[in-house]
Amino acid sequence: MFALQNEITSQIAIALNLQLIGVEAARPAVRPDALDYILRARAALLKPPRPESYVETISLFERALELDPGSSEAQSMLSAVLVSRVIEGMTNSPEADIARAEELAEKALAISPGSFFPHFARALVSRTQGRCEDAIPEYETAIALNRNWANAIAALGMCKVFTGAIEEALPLLEQAIRLSPRDAYSALWYNWIGRVHLLQSHTDEALLWFERARRANPALLYVHSYLASVYALKGKTERATAEANEVRRLSTDGRYSSIARLVAAEYFGAPKVRALFETTYIAGLRKAGIPEE
Repeated sequence: MFALQNEITSQIAIALNLQLIGVEAARPAVRPDALDYILRARAALLKPPRPESYVETISLFERALELDPGSSEAQSMLSAVLVSRVIEGMTNSPEADIARAEELAEKALAISPGSFFPHFARALVSRTQGRCEDAIPEYETAIALNRNWANAIAALGMCKVFTGAIEEALPLLEQAIRLSPRDAYSALWYNWIGRVHLLQSHTDEALLWFERARRANPALLYVHSYLASVYALKGKTERATAEANEVRRLSTDGRYSSIARLVAAEYFGAPKVRALFETTYIAGLRKAGIPEE
């Protein structure tokens, strides 16, 4: 009963927070200050991740920092957004974005070490640099400081996959969905649940979650990549080819032009996890027609 009460309270808190952000962001401001731009950027973050929404959000946080260079909130949130668009493959400057994000996260932590978002931003940077063992304690700190932060809970689950603790990932991802079922980032969480099932060779379950992720946000290019792999593994050649063509169309850096480029561009975790990706996801992409070189 107490667990149920806590979960209901958390859902209400998240929903109320989202509504308040939207209301405050829409409030007219004759002379906008840094907080106005932060609220507008946070409202933009409620949109499903797409290249144009990332550009809008980054621009608003940059404007906030121009007005208040010492804002740890703007620094940490801008850091997280820069890294997120790298993870989603929606930037043409990944190295520069990661470098700027790392600098901003460290500045935010120095100013507000007791705030949850700087720890979340640092965790995202570590994860993007392939250091999930460093990211996990930062995610856990962020969750301890804000137990309703569904994004941190889901991100912790993703890092658990990379470190090989796959059995711990699903409960975290499912918890994030329960806490924020209409979250703008839910497509990412659906995709990761699909990845867990794929790594466990549960292709039917994986397909259901990948399809759900595509319906939630068809702009996520890697959703099409995983669909191509699963359809190929299930012998559905035409569907696999169509998804492979779509992911190549959406990709801005050409990583899906060959297996070699994809493996070089993406992080697949610890050796035993990389081996699982190789025998499932990568094997499916080969069957879908992605060339080796």
